Amino acid sequence: MKHGGDLTEAIAQYGGTPETWLDLSTGINPWPWPIPQLPNDIWTRLPSRADETALIKAARHAYGVPDDVAIAIAPGTQALIQWLPRLASHGVVAIAGPTYGEHAAAWRQAGHGVITFEPTKILPDTAHHAVIVNPNNPDGCVVDYAALLRIAGEIRERGGWLVIDEAFVDLDPAISAAALCRDFPVIVLRSFGKFFGLAGLRLGFAIASPQIAEAIATALGPWSCSGPALAIGHAALLDTPWATRTRDALKRQADKLDTILAEAGWSIAGGIALFRLARHPEARSLHTVLARNHIWCRSFDWAGDLLRFGLPPDDAGLERLAKTLQSRP
Repeated sequence: MKHGGDLTEAIAQYGGTPETWLDLSTGINPWPWPIPQLPNDIWTRLPSRADETALIKAARHAYGVPDDVAIAIAPGTQALIQWLPRLASHGVVAIAGPTYGEHAAAWRQAGHGVITFEPTKILPDTAHHAVIVNPNNPDGCVVDYAALLRIAGEIRERGGWLVIDEAFVDLDPAISAAALCRDFPVIVLRSFGKFFGLAGLRLGFAIASPQIAEAIATALGPWSCSGPALAIGHAALLDTPWATRTRDALKRQADKLDTILAEAGWSIAGGIALFRLARHPEARSLHTVLARNHIWCRSFDWAGDLLRFGLPPDDAGLERLAKTLQSRP
């Protein structure tokens, strides 16, 4: 599968309806932030500059963004991933991988050469730009601040950009490298929908120097995000108690998932509290077994012994997964 969260392929091949499937193919919080009643005019008027300013203020507070660093609002980080290679100067991009495949695809489509690199080692001489997903998807690996600082310095000397995709950093906000944007050509991407469980809202942020953020905002154009997205994002980002409770709850659910996978003979190869990467020598055939039982998880073309499991939303989902894994032929 190319992406998680779309059961079209699974249903076409294995039958059923969306209601009959246990969808573990995404890294999206299964317990979304509760959306309050919205004012009627949110739906009938264009988003205002005041709406955008309020959301940016909330994002600055929630993400710990310094006052001299800017924030651009986008209709999801995927839109930013598509735009950044088209705004960047021409040159080879080094991407720390394996990782989320849309980064490499977007840079190639924009005419850049793409290579892979290991962030703990020297940046390849041919690289003009770099992309790091931190924590990484799908293995959850974290590049420490010292390494990011070194890479940012190398990229600055080469006149390029360092893109740090922090789509899953809400689970451990201390990891964020937003402070690097003050002195380096660093663009930090923050996803709203994953941690808050509202992926359909399509809301994301680019944190960067004022010059870079303005270029991104200009490319996206006016009213790039809907009024409801601005209002919901503003309220949710200020709900610190919900965020604290949710981090704890996700960790407990991930621990339960680890236990189920281990009891079924899997080893945990990585992940974060929103998804677990698990290894089994029969992973490909077990993916089929799960699908026949209408349980959908992520497989990878580059690794036949790995599957990625999102969090089941409740104990019934955990039990269903456990029974299927234990009863396989």
